[in-house]
Amino acid sequence: MSHVEIWIALVGMAVVTVITRALFLMAGEHVSVPDRIQRALRYAPAAALAAIILPDLMTWQGHFTAALSNYKLMAGVVATAFYLLTRRMVGMIAVGMAVYTALRLLG
Repeated sequence: MSHVEIWIALVGMAVVTVITRALFLMAGEHVSVPDRIQRALRYAPAAALAAIILPDLMTWQGHFTAALSNYKLMAGVVATAFYLLTRRMVGMIAVGMAVYTALRLLG
């Protein structure tokens, strides 16, 4: 790919992004979203986060595995349990990283 093609692609992606996001702002009150869709959109951030994180947690050394030897998955399970008990996000990150580091060093 040449430099010109890269710049064309970048500008095109920026234009598409701005247009798709600005349409909702430009429409304002003229467009109303049904209540059912508004309720469904509340789950979009959690679904997107799960789609990003779960594939990484479920693979170990390039293979899909749900075994105890998958340190990332075990750390994720412990971190999730910690969050469900305490509702502390920073603590969840610290516990998850501590468990992952300990499993890697001891394993």
